[in-house]
Amino acid sequence: MSRLIRTPFARFRSGRADAPAREMPASEPPTMNDLGFSVPEPARITLPRAMALGLLLFAIAAAAFLSRWLPQKSARAALQAESRSSEGSRLGVRVTRPLTTSSIRSLVLPGSVQPLQETTLYPRASGYVRKWNVDIGDRVKSSEVLAEIDTPELDQQLKQARAQLEQLRASLVQARANSEYSKQTLTRYEKLTPEGLATEQDLDKQRAQAAVDSASITVAVANVDAQLANLERLMQLKSFARVTAPFDGIITTRSIDIGSLVTDGNSSPLFKVTATDPVRVFVQVPQDVATTLRRELTAAVTVREFPGRVFQGKVARMAGALDPATRTMNTEVRVPNPNSELLTGMYAQVAFNLPSPHAVFEIPATALLDDAKGLRVAIVSNDDTIHLVPVVIERDTGAALQIASGLDGTERIVRLMSADLTEGRKVAVEQ
Repeated sequence: MSRLIRTPFARFRSGRADAPAREMPASEPPTMNDLGFSVPEPARITLPRAMALGLLLFAIAAAAFLSRWLPQKSARAALQAESRSSEGSRLGVRVTRPLTTSSIRSLVLPGSVQPLQETTLYPRASGYVRKWNVDIGDRVKSSEVLAEIDTPELDQQLKQARAQLEQLRASLVQARANSEYSKQTLTRYEKLTPEGLATEQDLDKQRAQAAVDSASITVAVANVDAQLANLERLMQLKSFARVTAPFDGIITTRSIDIGSLVTDGNSSPLFKVTATDPVRVFVQVPQDVATTLRRELTAAVTVREFPGRVFQGKVARMAGALDPATRTMNTEVRVPNPNSELLTGMYAQVAFNLPSPHAVFEIPATALLDDAKGLRVAIVSNDDTIHLVPVVIERDTGAALQIASGLDGTERIVRLMSADLTEGRKVAVEQ
């Protein structure tokens, strides 16, 4: 018995819609690779269909190109027309000349008020404070007695030294007497020995004794001198029992009371004395103006505790080198302070008028162009052509700019800078 199998794609075989199905005997089993139906041949695109597809793609590409190209062409044409119109009419500008400003530069820097001299007094002699004569805030003069110290141990050492000095002086008198006696005895032996009344040995012995006694005088004199030096040392220490001021100033610290035990050295401070007329104001001057500082340069010092008050001072000293960490130079300004109005440790403002080492020109702030190429100004040449010149600003005052370099003062500068002013453009200078 045979069966009829109709494949789904049988109608596309050989270009016919209805092709007879292949008859398979029912008794024959299908082979291993047999799917049970026939595979159709691959479809083929006909020439008319390919041409239609190509025309469609071309039409789409042409439409996309025209949609982008036509607006760009229109914009380009408008830009060219505007450019031709601008070339036909020059842009009107107003110009100005750079003004030569003063070479003096004002600079205000923070400062710190410090005393002219300041020292802490320590005891040189050990003992007990008997009395103190000054307290904090008191003005003192040089060599004025500030305190007195009782020195019982030092007093006993002085008595002992004086007694030893008297003892040594007596020893000196004794040594001189012995030396004189030895000399006289030697003279007798020198007369008796030639007559046979004394032996040569006795004469030699007497000569040696006379030399020893003479040397004893030298030793006694040296002992007296040494004791005198020791006595002077103790007397000098005793003089330190009266603590005196080393210079004119103000007592800023008192660290003792009556009966306080003080010892020789720096472990027991007594007073701190500060000299505040004049005061020193230290300022850190930046690198760009450090080279223009000079001694005797006038400086105006102000403090907020005295509004409207200006203390005049002068530059006294400069470090002569920059601090590598801050790139500033330490500068000392001395300010008279007869009434002690400026206190040590005050914060102050110091104003300098420093001469500039180069010419400075002033231009309007509106003339500056700041773009990716830096700071520039537009200069109108003799043939009314724009040239953009780079400049370096010395100082910005808001409405005006002070130019340090880039100008020589003879240029015609456009007062109002705009993006239309490009390099080489012709302009019309308005009066």
